[in-house]
Amino acid sequence: MEQSKEIEPVAQQGVISKLKNMNIQLLVMAAAIIFIMLFFSIMTEWSYLTPRNISNLFRQTAITGILAIGMVFVIISGEIDLSVGSMMGLLGGAAAIMDVWLGLPLPLTIVLTLVAGFLLGAWNGWWVSYRKVPSFIVTLAGMLAFRGILIGITDGTTVAPTSDAMSLIGQSYLPNMFSLLAGIGCLVLYFAWQKKRDVTRDKYQLPTAGNQALLLKNSAIGIAVLAFIWVLNSYRGVPTPVLLLTVFLIAGTIIASKTRFGRRIYAIGGNIDAARLSGIDVEKTKMSVYAMNGFLVAVAALILSSRLGAGSPSAGNIAELDAIAACVIGGTSMAGGVGTVIGAVVGAFIMASLDNGMSMMDVPTFWQYIVKGSILLLAVWMDSATKQRR
Repeated sequence: MEQSKEIEPVAQQGVISKLKNMNIQLLVMAAAIIFIMLFFSIMTEWSYLTPRNISNLFRQTAITGILAIGMVFVIISGEIDLSVGSMMGLLGGAAAIMDVWLGLPLPLTIVLTLVAGFLLGAWNGWWVSYRKVPSFIVTLAGMLAFRGILIGITDGTTVAPTSDAMSLIGQSYLPNMFSLLAGIGCLVLYFAWQKKRDVTRDKYQLPTAGNQALLLKNSAIGIAVLAFIWVLNSYRGVPTPVLLLTVFLIAGTIIASKTRFGRRIYAIGGNIDAARLSGIDVEKTKMSVYAMNGFLVAVAALILSSRLGAGSPSAGNIAELDAIAACVIGGTSMAGGVGTVIGAVVGAFIMASLDNGMSMMDVPTFWQYIVKGSILLLAVWMDSATKQRR
């Protein structure tokens, strides 16, 4: 009896420790998504969950998600970028001018826009890294300057309509069979990589997940991916912007977790002095982060102009708020050194869900701004409170 009484507290402690080690942030985000879906579905008489609206929702998520992927690396490095909205508007306007006014071929327009985004990002990074100007000031100046340049080159008018070829970037859909086969292929590759990883861990006697837990996890992932493709295919297919978001999500995750460059970003954000003493070229790394962010902003700009069918002087207005909020909601710490790409994309989905739902309910624009601003403040407060408890 005494032995059993001693064993029970130990077992309870084991359960408690496992619960503490669970990703609370992921559970909170999942609960938030479920609540948002149910609330807006009830308020819109379930039209919120129709395949057509879900397709539109993921198309909205694509732009904010791509911006958030670039922003999460900037924030992890301990910096900020307030210019992404104006930069996206400028690059989208420039792409529309090249397409509508100059009549350039689509491939050339894409290349020039991506190069311009890379250079604008590197410009911000150069001032932050090598001139030691605070990123808040540099990107605030960029926010104003880029918006001014956009208004100047468009003469304050909307550049439209874009060509049919341009519309393929943001308005086209993948064939149903292609989407299904691509989804199955990605799942097969993921499961094969996971099996290879477990074999390697067993070889070096490292802990691995149990067979039952692994089976449940893989089954849940497989069902979720196939259900996602089935829902989108039941409307018109997987939107091309969603495919682009998925590609950059996978690439960003690999960069963050599997490359030296990614580890250097986390090291700089965690402790810049220790990173510099360990031999990391802090200035070069930060400039590279901003250049990568500018490239992703250019991708988002192409999608936005293609989706709107025009380049507008007001395009991308306060998009930086959505990107920063998505990162913070997804678990990225504003202090730097903490964050994940997938968390930022999930945060972008939450922000897009709110936008979509409030638009369907005809909520006034000023209330939409108030709600999103309040969510950003709440997310930062939760991050600060969690950091203090730690």
